[in-house]
Parts: sequence; C-alpha cells; structure tokens
Amino acid sequence: MDITSFDPSTLIILASVAGTFLTMLAFLLPYIQPDPMASRLRAVTRRRQELRTAHQDGGARSRLRRARPSLFGKLADKLKLREMFAGDELRMKLLQANWRDHSAVAKFATARAAGPVILAALAGVIVYGGATSPVNPAMRPAVVFFAVVAGVYLPNLMMENAIAKRQAAFTLGFPDALDLLLICVESGLSMEAGFGRVAREIGENYPELAEELELTTAELAYLPDRRVALENLTNRTGLPTVKAVVTTLIQADRYGTPLTAALRTAALENRERRLALAEKKAASLPATLTVPMIVFFLPVLFVVILGPTIIQVMKSH
Repeated sequence: MDITSFDPSTLIILASVAGTFLTMLAFLLPYIQPDPMASRLRAVTRRRQELRTAHQDGGARSRLRRARPSLFGKLADKLKLREMFAGDELRMKLLQANWRDHSAVAKFATARAAGPVILAALAGVIVYGGATSPVNPAMRPAVVFFAVVAGVYLPNLMMENAIAKRQAAFTLGFPDALDLLLICVESGLSMEAGFGRVAREIGENYPELAEELELTTAELAYLPDRRVALENLTNRTGLPTVKAVVTTLIQADRYGTPLTAALRTAALENRERRLALAEKKAASLPATLTVPMIVFFLPVLFVVILGPTIIQVMKSH
C-alpha cells in the first residue's frame, strides 16, 4: 500500500495518539522507575542479616557451607566456569557495579560463556535463515563473527558501564558526605553514628553513596575489626579519594590522632578536587560542542540565510 493513499486526517490522528502516549509516559515515568531508597534498604537489611548470621555461627564459613547454590551456581560449578572467568578482581568489580547477589559471579561467568554462542546462533538464524536475508552473502560470516565478539565483550561492557555510573555518583556526593561527617564528629558522635547519620541525610540526593555508608555502618557494628569494615568501603567504591580518606580514618583510629583535623583536610581536598573537575568539564565544553554545531546548527543557518535568495533566483529564471 502506497503511503500517499493515507488520508491526512488519519496521519494527524496517529500523530496525536503518539503524542498523547509520549506525554503520559513522561508523566508516569517517575512512578514507574524503581525507588532507590527501597533497594538501598533491602541491600542494607540483607547485609545486616548476613553479618548477624555470621556472628551467631562463629564465622562466615559455616554460613557459606549451609547456603544452597542457585541454578546458575550449579551450572557454573558443573562446567567449571568459575575457574575460567571468576577471580578476586572480578568479584571486586561486581561489588563496585552493585551486583551483590550470591550468584552474581556464577551469572556473570555463565553470561561470558553462553553469550557468544547465543548471539552467534541468533545471527546465524537471521543471516542464513532463508533466501530473503537482507545481508549480502559475502558479509554473512563477518556478521556472525561480530556477533561472537559482541557476546564476549558485552558482559564486561555492561559491568564497566555500571561501575562508571556509580563512581560518578560517588565523586559528586563524597565531598558533601565528608562535610557532614566532619560536623557529626565535631558534635561528639562516634564514627559508626556519624556514618549512619550522614547516610540518612544524603539518602535523597545521593542514594548510591548513602547505601555504601549504611553498609559500612552495619559492618562497623558487627565486624570485630573496624579496619576491615573501612577497607570494604574502599573496595566497594574503587575510588582513590575514598581510599585516601579511609586510610586517614584507619590511622586516626589506630594511633589516636585527632579525627576532626584529618577529616577537615580531607573534606577541603575533595571540595577542591570536585571544583577542579567542574572547571575541567567547563573548559572542554567548547571543543565538545564543535562537532554538534557543525553537524546540526550550521546547515540550518545556511538554509535560513541562503534559502530566500535561492528561491528568488529560481523564480527569476
């Protein structure tokens, strides 16, 4: 059917329906998205239960012996995928990506192993499925090869993207959290109470950082060594700035040095670092906008300026 056979009123109705749908979606999107506060509370509650169980059982090893492996865990153990793909560095990155499930390592290893096979099979069905395939026969092996490459690198790209987003949120909110922590410590609160109060105060603006601080509060309450709890915060964030502050807190706790002076210096350094990052982004803005302006702005400008002249010249001829 030719598109010119459509009645203009039908096209107007379809455009109106699409516009109404998009408008309703824009209004409902904030209510459809998951609540970060609820996920944060679930993560903290789960971590508290794990620490409480480990404390009651006398160690985490007995808890791990009693934990029932999931379907992905059984599959990864049967195919020995953990030995092939999983390691301490991978577990650390999964924590930094906020993939804290007990079977996260098994799921990731299974995705790394099965992803290339699945994508290659789908690409093969699409390009070799029939005579009506839109792909040139000479390019079909290349399409299958790129599908395999995508299956190999896609899980890592998703994980690195999740890590980058969380670290950007941490970098944005960490100076404010340090300022609040300094106020709490100066007012006489302990380190555990200070972390908990800061997590409650910044929970609405920085839910990712608040979740990590609440997890640190739970670990400070249950773990026998405070240094381990603070180092876990460094491992979960993966930021050098957090590592420097954590090192300062550990040294202040070990040697009894004044905590307020160390926190004041760390807060000042983080505020200056955030300001320098903002200035760097502002300085790179002209270079970043060059290509969009050339591609989108200049052609429209030429049409607006030269369009009437071209029309008049065409009419004169």
